[in-house]
Amino acid sequence: MKRAVVKEDRDSRLFNLFNIILMVTFTIIIIVPIWNVLVSSFSSGKALAEGGFVFWPKEFSLENYRAVFRDDGIWQAFFISVAKTVIGASTHVLFCAMVAYSYSKKHIKGRKLFMAMGVITMFFGGGMVPTYLLIKSLGLLNSFWVYIIPALFSFFDVIILMNFFRSIPDSLEDSAKIDGAGDWKIFLKIFLPLSKPALATIALFNGVGQWNDFFTTKLYITDKALYPLQMKIYEIIVQSQTHTMQNIGSSVVIETTAKGVQLATIVITTLPIILIYPLLQKHFISGMMLGAVKE
Repeated sequence: MKRAVVKEDRDSRLFNLFNIILMVTFTIIIIVPIWNVLVSSFSSGKALAEGGFVFWPKEFSLENYRAVFRDDGIWQAFFISVAKTVIGASTHVLFCAMVAYSYSKKHIKGRKLFMAMGVITMFFGGGMVPTYLLIKSLGLLNSFWVYIIPALFSFFDVIILMNFFRSIPDSLEDSAKIDGAGDWKIFLKIFLPLSKPALATIALFNGVGQWNDFFTTKLYITDKALYPLQMKIYEIIVQSQTHTMQNIGSSVVIETTAKGVQLATIVITTLPIILIYPLLQKHFISGMMLGAVKE
C-alpha cells in the first residue's frame, strides 16, 4: 500500500514538473516576441535598420510614435474606433440576447423553423457583391451605422446565449411571474444579470472584432472622417513605405523607418484591448448561479 502511495506521489510530481516546464516554455514563446515588438518600437530607425533581435531599445527614440501621432486625423480615427467598438459590442450583445431569450422558450410558435433559418446563415452567405448592393440599397455607404447594423446578429452567439438561458432554473422565472413581472422585466432583471459570464465573453470577442475590423471600411467607406484607427494606421504604414512620410504633419520624418512605424502601430492598436481584457476577465468565472435556487 505504501509503495503504491509513494509511486503515485512520484508520478504526480513528475506530471506537475512536466506541466510546469511545458507552461514556462509556452509562456516564453508568447512573451518574447511581444517584448521584442515593444522594445523595438522605441528604437531609432538607424538601430532597426541594423536588424537582429532586440531585448532592450537601441538608441531609445519616440520618433516612431511621433510619426504616427503627427497626423491630426489620428484622434478622430481613435474616437471612431472606440465608438464603433463600444456601440457595436453593446448592441450586438443586447440584440443576440433578445433573440436567444425567445429561442430558449419551447412554447414559441415557429421556433424550429426560425432555428433552421438561423443555422443556414451559419454556413451560407450571399457573397461580397450582393452584400455590397444590399448595403448600398440601405443607404449605409459612407455611414457610421455600416459598422453597427450589419454586425448586430450572429446566430453562433445566439446559440451560446440560448443554451446558457436554458440552464437558468424555471423556478426563478415562475416566481417572478407570480410577483407580476412580465417578459421584459424577467429578461432584464433576471436573465441578463445571471448571464454575465456569457455576455462578457461575447462582448469581448465582438469588441475585439470591431476594434480590429479593417475590411468593412475598405469596402463601404470613402469618407476619411469615418476612418477607424485601423484604416488610418494602414494609411500611415503605406506612407511610411516611401521613407518620407510627407503626408503626416507639416514636416518630413527622417529619423524613422517603415518597420519602426509598423511596430509602433502594433503597440498602439493592441494596447487598448490588453487594458480592457482584465476588466472582463472576472465575468468569465462560471458558477454565478450556485445557491440562487435550492431545488
